[in-house]
Amino acid sequence: MLKYSCMLGKSPIVEIAKKVCPAVITIVISKNLPKIEGFYLFPFQGKEFVVPKIEKGGKEKTKIGGGSGFITSPDGYVLTSNHVVADTKADYTVILGPRKKYQAKILARDSINDIAVLKIDAKKLPYLELNDSSQIALGQEVVAIGNALGEFHDTLSSGIISGLSRFITAHSGLNQQAERLRGLIQTDAAINPGNSGGPLIDMQGKVIGVNTAMIMGAQNIGFAIPINYAKKDLEQVKKHGRIIVPFLGVRYILISKEMAKKNKLSVDYGAMVVREMLGESPVVKGSTADKAGIKEFDIILECRGKKITLKNPLANILQKCKINEEVNLKILREKKEIILKIKLEEKK
Repeated sequence: MLKYSCMLGKSPIVEIAKKVCPAVITIVISKNLPKIEGFYLFPFQGKEFVVPKIEKGGKEKTKIGGGSGFITSPDGYVLTSNHVVADTKADYTVILGPRKKYQAKILARDSINDIAVLKIDAKKLPYLELNDSSQIALGQEVVAIGNALGEFHDTLSSGIISGLSRFITAHSGLNQQAERLRGLIQTDAAINPGNSGGPLIDMQGKVIGVNTAMIMGAQNIGFAIPINYAKKDLEQVKKHGRIIVPFLGVRYILISKEMAKKNKLSVDYGAMVVREMLGESPVVKGSTADKAGIKEFDIILECRGKKITLKNPLANILQKCKINEEVNLKILREKKEIILKIKLEEKK
Protein backbone atom coordinates (compact mmCIF):
# COMPACT_ATOMS: atom_id res chain seq x y z
CA MET A 1 0.00 0.00 0.00
CA LEU A 2 1.40 3.34 -1.05
CA LYS A 3 1.27 6.34 1.24
CA TYR A 4 1.44 9.86 -0.10
CA SER A 5 2.66 12.83 1.91
CA CYS A 6 3.44 16.45 1.13
CA MET A 7 5.02 19.34 2.90
CA LEU A 8 3.26 22.64 2.55
CA GLY A 9 5.72 25.45 1.91
CA LYS A 10 5.18 28.62 3.95
CA SER A 11 4.07 31.55 1.83
CA PRO A 12 6.30 34.67 1.93
CA ILE A 13 3.13 36.60 2.76
CA VAL A 14 3.14 35.01 6.22
CA GLU A 15 6.49 36.66 6.99
CA ILE A 16 5.34 39.93 5.41
CA ALA A 17 2.27 39.93 7.67
CA LYS A 18 4.41 39.42 10.80
CA LYS A 19 6.70 42.25 9.75
CA VAL A 20 4.12 44.74 8.53
CA CYS A 21 0.87 44.36 10.50
CA PRO A 22 2.16 45.83 13.79
CA ALA A 23 2.74 49.17 12.02
CA VAL A 24 -0.64 49.28 10.22
CA ILE A 25 -3.14 51.27 12.25
CA THR A 26 -6.89 51.94 12.39
CA ILE A 27 -8.15 55.53 12.31
CA VAL A 28 -11.47 56.20 14.04
CA ILE A 29 -13.35 59.36 13.03
CA SER A 30 -15.67 60.89 15.65
CA LYS A 31 -17.60 64.11 16.19
CA ASN A 32 -19.66 65.73 18.94
CA LEU A 33 -23.22 65.27 17.67
CA PRO A 34 -26.63 65.96 19.24
CA LYS A 35 -27.59 63.22 21.73
CA ILE A 36 -30.53 61.04 20.71
CA GLU A 37 -33.01 60.22 23.51
CA GLY A 38 -35.07 57.82 21.44
CA PHE A 39 -37.28 57.62 18.38
CA TYR A 40 -40.88 58.45 17.52
CA LEU A 41 -43.22 57.85 14.60
CA PHE A 42 -44.04 60.82 12.38
CA PRO A 43 -47.11 60.44 10.10
CA PHE A 44 -46.78 61.97 6.64
CA GLN A 45 -48.97 61.42 3.56
CA GLY A 46 -50.50 58.25 4.95
CA LYS A 47 -47.18 56.75 6.01
CA GLU A 48 -45.26 56.71 9.27
CA PHE A 49 -41.56 57.56 9.44
CA VAL A 50 -39.15 56.84 12.28
CA VAL A 51 -37.60 60.13 13.47
CA PRO A 52 -34.90 60.53 16.15
CA LYS A 53 -35.76 62.54 19.26
CA ILE A 54 -32.90 64.93 20.02
CA GLU A 55 -32.01 65.75 23.62
CA LYS A 56 -32.09 69.53 24.04
CA GLY A 57 -28.57 70.91 24.48
CA GLY A 58 -27.08 67.43 24.84
CA LYS A 59 -24.13 66.24 22.75
CA GLU A 60 -22.06 63.09 22.73
CA LYS A 61 -18.97 61.91 20.87
CA THR A 62 -20.14 59.65 18.06
CA LYS A 63 -18.13 57.48 15.68
CA ILE A 64 -18.93 58.55 12.12
CA GLY A 65 -16.38 56.59 10.11
CA GLY A 66 -12.98 55.02 9.93
CA GLY A 67 -10.02 54.24 7.76
CA SER A 68 -6.50 52.90 7.80
CA GLY A 69 -2.98 54.25 7.96
CA PHE A 70 0.58 53.19 8.72
CA ILE A 71 3.46 54.37 10.89
CA THR A 72 6.55 55.57 9.02
CA SER A 73 8.92 56.34 11.93
CA PRO A 74 9.49 55.19 15.53
CA ASP A 75 8.50 58.66 16.80
CA GLY A 76 4.96 58.50 15.42
CA TYR A 77 4.68 59.98 11.92
CA VAL A 78 1.69 58.38 10.17
CA LEU A 79 0.58 58.38 6.53
CA THR A 80 -3.00 57.93 5.39
CA SER A 81 -5.38 59.14 2.65
CA ASN A 82 -6.50 62.76 2.74
CA HIS A 83 -10.15 61.79 2.28
CA VAL A 84 -9.99 59.71 5.49
CA VAL A 85 -9.17 62.82 7.57
CA ALA A 86 -10.77 65.49 5.36
CA ASP A 87 -13.27 66.72 7.98
CA THR A 88 -11.48 69.54 9.81
CA LYS A 89 -14.11 69.53 12.59
CA ALA A 90 -13.78 65.84 13.45
CA ASP A 91 -11.52 64.12 15.98
CA TYR A 92 -9.20 61.32 14.90
CA THR A 93 -8.03 58.45 17.09
CA VAL A 94 -5.24 56.08 16.06
CA ILE A 95 -5.64 52.52 17.33
CA LEU A 96 -2.62 50.22 17.44
CA GLY A 97 -4.24 47.60 19.65
CA PRO A 98 -6.99 47.08 22.25
CA ARG A 99 -5.07 49.12 24.84
CA LYS A 100 -3.04 51.35 22.53
CA LYS A 101 -5.03 54.37 21.46
CA TYR A 102 -3.64 57.80 20.60
CA GLN A 103 -5.15 61.14 19.68
CA ALA A 104 -3.88 62.03 16.20
CA LYS A 105 -2.72 65.49 15.18
CA ILE A 106 -3.23 66.31 11.50
CA LEU A 107 0.00 67.97 10.34
CA ALA A 108 -0.82 68.35 6.65
CA ARG A 109 -3.42 67.50 4.04
CA ASP A 110 -2.54 67.09 0.34
CA SER A 111 -5.86 67.08 -1.50
CA ILE A 112 -4.20 66.91 -4.92
CA ASN A 113 -2.53 63.56 -4.24
CA ASP A 114 -5.02 62.35 -1.56
CA ILE A 115 -2.30 62.11 1.10
CA ALA A 116 -2.32 63.23 4.73
CA VAL A 117 0.44 63.32 7.33
CA LEU A 118 -0.49 62.67 10.97
CA LYS A 119 1.48 62.57 14.22
CA ILE A 120 0.87 60.60 17.41
CA ASP A 121 2.66 61.22 20.70
CA ALA A 122 4.56 57.97 21.22
CA LYS A 123 8.09 56.57 20.97
CA LYS A 124 9.76 53.32 19.85
CA LEU A 125 6.85 52.41 17.58
CA PRO A 126 6.92 49.71 14.89
CA TYR A 127 7.20 51.35 11.47
CA LEU A 128 7.34 50.55 7.77
CA GLU A 129 10.09 51.26 5.26
CA LEU A 130 9.14 53.22 2.16
CA ASN A 131 10.38 51.88 -1.17
CA ASP A 132 10.86 53.66 -4.51
CA SER A 133 7.56 53.47 -6.43
CA SER A 134 9.24 54.56 -9.67
CA GLN A 135 10.88 51.12 -9.83
CA ILE A 136 7.71 48.99 -9.65
CA ALA A 137 6.76 46.79 -12.60
CA LEU A 138 3.58 45.49 -14.20
CA GLY A 139 2.79 42.00 -12.89
CA GLN A 140 4.76 42.48 -9.67
CA GLU A 141 3.27 40.74 -6.61
CA VAL A 142 1.81 42.98 -3.89
CA VAL A 143 -0.14 42.79 -0.62
CA ALA A 144 -2.79 45.32 0.44
CA ILE A 145 -3.36 45.75 4.18
CA GLY A 146 -5.97 47.73 6.09
CA ASN A 147 -9.06 47.91 8.24
CA ALA A 148 -11.59 46.40 5.80
CA LEU A 149 -15.15 47.76 6.08
CA GLY A 150 -14.09 49.56 9.26
CA GLU A 151 -14.51 46.30 11.18
CA PHE A 152 -11.85 43.76 10.22
CA HIS A 153 -8.44 44.90 11.44
CA ASP A 154 -5.23 43.78 9.73
CA THR A 155 -7.01 42.40 6.68
CA LEU A 156 -4.56 41.18 4.04
CA SER A 157 -5.23 40.57 0.36
CA SER A 158 -2.66 39.58 -2.22
CA GLY A 159 -2.45 40.16 -5.94
CA ILE A 160 -0.36 41.80 -8.62
CA ILE A 161 0.17 45.24 -10.07
CA SER A 162 -2.25 45.12 -12.97
CA GLY A 163 -1.82 48.67 -14.28
CA LEU A 164 0.35 51.78 -13.95
CA SER A 165 -0.20 55.52 -14.36
CA ARG A 166 -3.99 55.26 -14.12
CA PHE A 167 -6.26 58.33 -14.01
CA ILE A 168 -9.59 58.22 -12.15
CA THR A 169 -12.21 60.50 -10.61
CA ALA A 170 -12.89 59.30 -7.07
CA HIS A 171 -15.73 60.21 -4.68
CA SER A 172 -15.35 60.23 -0.91
CA GLY A 173 -17.94 58.15 0.92
CA LEU A 174 -18.30 60.78 3.68
CA ASN A 175 -18.85 63.97 1.70
CA GLN A 176 -19.10 62.70 -1.89
CA GLN A 177 -16.54 65.32 -2.96
CA ALA A 178 -14.97 64.40 -6.29
CA GLU A 179 -11.20 64.18 -6.63
CA ARG A 180 -9.22 63.67 -9.83
CA LEU A 181 -6.29 61.38 -9.10
CA ARG A 182 -3.53 60.57 -11.58
CA GLY A 183 -0.46 58.36 -11.81
CA LEU A 184 -2.17 55.63 -9.79
CA ILE A 185 -1.09 52.03 -9.29
CA GLN A 186 -3.85 49.59 -10.27
CA THR A 187 -3.97 46.27 -8.42
CA ASP A 188 -6.22 43.22 -8.28
CA ALA A 189 -5.50 42.83 -4.54
CA ALA A 190 -8.86 43.49 -2.87
CA ILE A 191 -9.26 47.05 -1.58
CA ASN A 192 -12.49 47.58 0.37
CA PRO A 193 -14.08 50.56 2.14
CA GLY A 194 -12.02 51.12 5.28
CA ASN A 195 -8.82 50.02 3.53
CA SER A 196 -8.20 53.60 2.38
CA GLY A 197 -4.94 54.92 3.79
CA GLY A 198 -3.46 51.48 4.37
CA PRO A 199 -0.22 50.41 2.70
CA LEU A 200 0.33 48.54 -0.56
CA ILE A 201 3.33 46.32 0.18
CA ASP A 202 5.89 44.67 -2.13
CA MET A 203 7.49 41.29 -1.53
CA GLN A 204 10.33 42.94 0.40
CA GLY A 205 7.81 44.08 2.99
CA LYS A 206 8.22 47.73 1.99
CA VAL A 207 5.53 50.28 1.11
CA ILE A 208 5.09 51.14 -2.57
CA GLY A 209 1.67 52.77 -2.38
CA VAL A 210 -1.17 54.13 -0.26
CA ASN A 211 -4.49 52.36 -0.87
CA THR A 212 -7.00 54.96 -2.00
CA ALA A 213 -9.93 53.77 -4.12
CA MET A 214 -11.94 50.92 -5.58
CA ILE A 215 -14.35 50.67 -8.50
CA MET A 216 -17.87 50.03 -7.22
CA GLY A 217 -19.59 47.16 -9.03
CA ALA A 218 -16.33 45.78 -10.43
CA GLN A 219 -14.17 42.96 -9.15
CA ASN A 220 -10.41 43.08 -8.52
CA ILE A 221 -9.92 46.70 -9.55
CA GLY A 222 -8.33 48.82 -6.82
CA PHE A 223 -5.97 51.79 -6.83
CA ALA A 224 -3.11 53.12 -4.74
CA ILE A 225 -1.21 56.42 -4.68
CA PRO A 226 2.50 55.83 -5.49
CA ILE A 227 4.48 56.17 -2.26
CA ASN A 228 6.92 58.64 -3.85
CA TYR A 229 4.14 61.27 -3.78
CA ALA A 230 3.71 60.69 -0.03
CA LYS A 231 7.47 60.65 0.61
CA LYS A 232 7.75 64.18 -0.77
CA ASP A 233 4.94 65.41 1.48
CA LEU A 234 6.42 63.65 4.52
CA GLU A 235 9.87 65.16 3.93
CA GLN A 236 8.43 68.68 3.63
CA VAL A 237 6.38 68.31 6.81
CA LYS A 238 9.42 67.10 8.77
CA LYS A 239 11.60 69.90 7.40
CA HIS A 240 9.18 72.85 7.24
CA GLY A 241 6.20 71.76 9.36
CA ARG A 242 3.91 71.99 6.33
CA ILE A 243 3.54 71.01 2.67
CA ILE A 244 4.91 73.81 0.50
CA VAL A 245 2.78 74.25 -2.61
CA PRO A 246 2.99 77.03 -5.24
CA PHE A 247 -0.23 79.05 -5.27
CA LEU A 248 -1.67 80.76 -8.34
CA GLY A 249 -4.87 82.05 -6.75
CA VAL A 250 -7.68 81.28 -9.21
CA ARG A 251 -10.90 79.32 -9.08
CA TYR A 252 -11.56 77.45 -12.29
CA ILE A 253 -13.28 74.59 -14.03
CA LEU A 254 -11.56 72.25 -16.45
CA ILE A 255 -12.97 72.30 -19.96
CA SER A 256 -14.03 69.01 -21.51
CA LYS A 257 -15.10 68.32 -25.08
CA GLU A 258 -18.71 68.00 -23.93
CA MET A 259 -18.56 71.32 -22.07
CA ALA A 260 -16.92 73.07 -25.03
CA LYS A 261 -19.61 71.79 -27.40
CA LYS A 262 -22.49 72.67 -25.07
CA ASN A 263 -21.22 76.21 -24.43
CA LYS A 264 -19.89 76.78 -27.97
CA LEU A 265 -16.35 77.43 -26.80
CA SER A 266 -13.56 77.85 -29.32
CA VAL A 267 -11.31 75.37 -27.44
CA ASP A 268 -12.02 71.98 -25.85
CA TYR A 269 -9.27 72.05 -23.23
CA GLY A 270 -7.85 74.41 -20.61
CA ALA A 271 -8.97 75.88 -17.27
CA MET A 272 -11.69 78.54 -17.38
CA VAL A 273 -11.47 81.11 -14.57
CA VAL A 274 -14.96 81.33 -13.04
CA ARG A 275 -16.45 81.98 -9.61
CA GLU A 276 -17.87 79.07 -7.60
CA MET A 277 -20.65 81.11 -5.99
CA LEU A 278 -22.38 84.45 -6.40
CA GLY A 279 -20.36 87.35 -5.05
CA GLU A 280 -17.11 85.40 -4.67
CA SER A 281 -14.29 86.59 -6.94
CA PRO A 282 -12.63 83.82 -9.01
CA VAL A 283 -9.26 85.59 -8.59
CA VAL A 284 -7.95 85.73 -5.02
CA LYS A 285 -7.10 89.31 -4.09
CA GLY A 286 -3.35 89.89 -3.72
CA SER A 287 -2.48 86.51 -5.22
CA THR A 288 -0.05 85.79 -8.05
CA ALA A 289 -2.97 85.62 -10.50
CA ASP A 290 -4.29 88.99 -9.28
CA LYS A 291 -0.87 90.63 -9.67
CA ALA A 292 -0.53 89.16 -13.19
CA GLY A 293 -3.90 90.57 -14.25
CA ILE A 294 -5.79 87.32 -14.82
CA LYS A 295 -9.51 88.02 -15.31
CA GLU A 296 -12.75 86.12 -14.95
CA PHE A 297 -13.59 84.01 -18.05
CA ASP A 298 -9.94 83.85 -19.09
CA ILE A 299 -9.10 80.33 -20.27
CA ILE A 300 -5.64 79.18 -19.18
CA LEU A 301 -4.52 76.94 -22.04
CA GLU A 302 -0.96 76.15 -20.99
CA CYS A 303 1.23 76.47 -17.93
CA ARG A 304 4.98 76.06 -18.11
CA GLY A 305 4.56 74.91 -21.73
CA LYS A 306 2.24 72.07 -20.68
CA LYS A 307 -1.26 71.77 -22.11
CA ILE A 308 -4.00 71.80 -19.44
CA THR A 309 -6.45 68.89 -19.81
CA LEU A 310 -8.70 66.73 -17.64
CA LYS A 311 -5.85 64.23 -17.29
CA ASN A 312 -3.23 66.92 -16.73
CA PRO A 313 -5.03 69.63 -14.72
CA LEU A 314 -3.54 72.97 -13.73
CA ALA A 315 -3.08 71.89 -10.09
CA ASN A 316 -0.84 68.97 -11.10
CA ILE A 317 1.37 71.19 -13.26
CA LEU A 318 1.71 73.81 -10.51
CA GLN A 319 2.65 71.13 -7.99
CA LYS A 320 5.81 70.41 -9.97
CA CYS A 321 6.86 74.07 -9.88
CA LYS A 322 9.03 75.73 -7.25
CA ILE A 323 8.31 78.74 -5.05
CA ASN A 324 9.45 82.01 -6.75
CA GLU A 325 9.78 80.20 -10.10
CA GLU A 326 8.82 82.29 -13.10
CA VAL A 327 6.51 80.50 -15.51
CA ASN A 328 4.58 81.44 -18.63
CA LEU A 329 0.81 81.08 -18.87
CA LYS A 330 -0.86 80.92 -22.28
CA ILE A 331 -4.25 82.60 -21.89
CA LEU A 332 -7.23 82.77 -24.23
CA ARG A 333 -9.00 86.09 -23.62
CA GLU A 334 -11.84 87.23 -25.87
CA LYS A 335 -10.68 84.88 -28.65
CA LYS A 336 -7.09 86.18 -28.50
CA GLU A 337 -4.12 84.25 -27.14
CA ILE A 338 -1.78 86.14 -24.81
CA ILE A 339 1.26 85.12 -22.73
CA LEU A 340 1.50 86.18 -19.09
CA LYS A 341 4.72 85.74 -17.13
CA ILE A 342 4.07 85.07 -13.45
CA LYS A 343 6.17 84.48 -10.35
CA LEU A 344 4.73 81.73 -8.17
CA GLU A 345 4.30 82.29 -4.45
CA GLU A 346 3.72 79.84 -1.62
CA LYS A 347 0.17 78.88 -0.68
CA LYS A 348 -0.59 80.37 2.73
